[in-house]
Amino acid sequence: MNIHEYQAKEILKSYGVKVPLEIVAETPEEAVAAANKINAETGSEFFAVKAQIHAGGRGKGGGVKIAKSIEQVNEYSNDILGMTLVTPQTGPEGKLVRKVLIAENVFYPGESDPQEFYAGILLDRATGQNVIMVSTEGGMEIEEVAEATPEKIIKEWIDPITGLQPYQARKLAFALGLEGAAFKDFVKFVFALYRAYEESDSSLFEINPVLKTSDNQIMALDAKVNLDDSALYRHKDYEALRDVHEEDPTELEAAKYGLNYVKLEGNVGCMVNGAGLAMATMDIIKLSGGEPANFLDVGGSANAQTVEAGFRMILQDENVKAILINIFGGIVRCDRVAAGVVEAYKNIGEINVPIIVRLQGTNAVEGAKVINESGLNVISAIALKEAAEKVAEVFA
Repeated sequence: MNIHEYQAKEILKSYGVKVPLEIVAETPEEAVAAANKINAETGSEFFAVKAQIHAGGRGKGGGVKIAKSIEQVNEYSNDILGMTLVTPQTGPEGKLVRKVLIAENVFYPGESDPQEFYAGILLDRATGQNVIMVSTEGGMEIEEVAEATPEKIIKEWIDPITGLQPYQARKLAFALGLEGAAFKDFVKFVFALYRAYEESDSSLFEINPVLKTSDNQIMALDAKVNLDDSALYRHKDYEALRDVHEEDPTELEAAKYGLNYVKLEGNVGCMVNGAGLAMATMDIIKLSGGEPANFLDVGGSANAQTVEAGFRMILQDENVKAILINIFGGIVRCDRVAAGVVEAYKNIGEINVPIIVRLQGTNAVEGAKVINESGLNVISAIALKEAAEKVAEVFA
């Protein structure tokens, strides 16, 4: 589950990670009040006005402004709130900005210029270990750094048994060229960040930039946190952080029925039981000349209700030219799924795209018979190759 920057920073702050004083606002009036409060507490006269959407690259799209007065806070929040912000991560449709974050200015004058770094934590599936990454190229897109200058990304893998060790945190601080008070503060920062990552059951932490202020403090200026959906049952309070405006409405609908749905950009809708089979089905679709329009896993308890819900989700996509249902009957019987397909078809009414149903496993023959004798515009298949050929015929 993605969360907003301001929510991510609240989690970080609860674990001792330093962040600027910030207040979220939903109207220009609230933004001005936030700036006045920050000024009263910190004396800051400059403020960052930052759009809150679930996407990076906000600055490039005009969603981050530096206000040099309270008047500019009002001006910029008026400009940003209600805008459709387009960034490299939103796609051309962009996202509507409903909130802005007003933050104190931490780039204050001192003996030396402030420095910006990158820090990230995620699971390296190849090693089965969490990896902490840092780079001197803070503020830049880390993908660009990885492609152009991969040597500037320093990685430290954490043994799950022993956990993060002090020498590893020091190694990362040395790699960034830190010394003195900033060195010590960064070591504390890494430990606090890693503890927050582990205890929040997150799948990704990205702090870009990490700031070394001119008085040698280390703080998180931005934060991207992805929470692991599978662990939300352990964090009931995190569920309240979900912003349904930022999520695909079809995916939200799928969750109500216990379906795993991800919208893609193709033309063949697919409904499958099992994530591995779903991935193989998408490969088959591509080999047959189509492109998968979605990932939809109905799980092992498919019935008429879930099949109908899946149909409706797929048919909401105007790009869909065909639907491939690929079911392996292990936990669920194929004839039960076939009956669900027929019932769902009748409930929905006229469906103007061809539907190929491939059933294999328990009661596959009986399932094919149900499909073939239904009198509906549904094509049955037993072998995966046969299903692929049926899909190919649609695009012939």
